[in-house]
Amino acid sequence: TLFLFFSLGTGSSILSALQDLFWLSKSKVEKQLQIISVLQWVLTFLIMGVACTLILMYILCTDCWAIAALYLAWLVFDWNTPKKGGRRSQWVRNWAIWRYFRDYFPIRLVKTHNLLTTRNYIFGYHPHGIMGLGAFCNFSTEATGVSQKFPGIRPYLATLAGNFRMPILRDYLMSGGICPVNRDSIDYILSKNGSGNAIIIVVGGAAESLNCTAGKNSVTLKNRKGFVKLALRHGADLVPVYSFGENEVYKQVIFEEGSWGRWVQKKFQKHIGFAPCIFHGRGLFSSNTWGLLPYSKPITTVVGEPITIPKIDNPSQKEVDFYHSIYVDSLIKLFDKYKSKFGLPETEVLEVN
Repeated sequence: TLFLFFSLGTGSSILSALQDLFWLSKSKVEKQLQIISVLQWVLTFLIMGVACTLILMYILCTDCWAIAALYLAWLVFDWNTPKKGGRRSQWVRNWAIWRYFRDYFPIRLVKTHNLLTTRNYIFGYHPHGIMGLGAFCNFSTEATGVSQKFPGIRPYLATLAGNFRMPILRDYLMSGGICPVNRDSIDYILSKNGSGNAIIIVVGGAAESLNCTAGKNSVTLKNRKGFVKLALRHGADLVPVYSFGENEVYKQVIFEEGSWGRWVQKKFQKHIGFAPCIFHGRGLFSSNTWGLLPYSKPITTVVGEPITIPKIDNPSQKEVDFYHSIYVDSLIKLFDKYKSKFGLPETEVLEVN
């Protein structure tokens, strides 16, 4: 399979084999591998869950039904594993495919402060973008060296709980250290998994993805306070994270408030948990055509200074609001400090909605 192809051997051995086979230059082979690596992830994001469910149902209707039945039995037995820290695999996180994925854009992780292994953390990741490409590459793989930059810290990228009800996809996500973004999962990691844990929450979620557009830096944060309350209940430090370039890799059709398109998107968001976006990137064979591949624009993820949070079992709304305001101020300061270093003008302002 495509996954095994990229996980076996080193990147250099793959390049050598393809060069010998197709007589291509090293740079052309590298570019093609980068495109393939990103394409497989985009397809995984969009269709893997549904595809695996349909395939499993089909196998149940064939002579190989026993294989599907055994997996379903395992699924029942293993159902609560995502809520208990998952089942990460360093082998999967270190696949060569993720290095090609990183280099396609390229994606870079910037550390600004050390993190203590004696503390737990909640990273607030901004902005969501269409697919959260920077969040995935930086925290669910080792392509940008997160374990080397933050030794002793175990990152858990939180995503929709519905993904973990999909066969095969759930196991694939867990192997990268991805967990459901629900209270049970987060409570377990922050209270029963020791210290040195960092849960990455894309705070703006689906609502933020509806407004992401190239050239615009805005976050949905004013009324997003649940992650602050969780931090207070567990005494987990808050860390603002901003990804410069996350909104640049796709172009989206933005529906105005009150339009039929926005109404449909909000209904999906309310009842299913995600909002369907109409977007496009570049084509598979040409950057001048439309397609599912993101544009190869640099994404730089800056991890800010941790905000020390006290442990309060039942924080009041006043306490939540107080630390939320500190967090918002810290995020804005982080954005202002690094915006000019990553291609934005000094006059650029982070819009907080």
